[in-house]
Amino acid sequence: MVRSANAIVEKELVEEFAPWQTFAALLEKGTGVKGDNRVHGWIIAVRAVSSRDGMTAEAMELPWDVLRKIESRITGEIPSVARVLYDITPKPPATIEFE
Repeated sequence: MVRSANAIVEKELVEEFAPWQTFAALLEKGTGVKGDNRVHGWIIAVRAVSSRDGMTAEAMELPWDVLRKIESRITGEIPSVARVLYDITPKPPATIEFE
């Protein structure tokens, strides 16, 4: 599931936006709606950052239509995902990776 989500993120971002690092991370389960049914599915966080040296990093300000496309592809192509988030936290205080 995470590999599939990560492949979607990389396909949509790497060539056009050239992030310093980008990936999808699996968080926990949350509620959502698919069709007319409430689902308890996984939450995927998307991270895309720019950095010069990895000591500091800024979340990339991606166009809304690109973020919507990533969300739509992940929730549409991976049935067990109920929600997609975009992490905008800089480093510091966050790290680039989810640990």
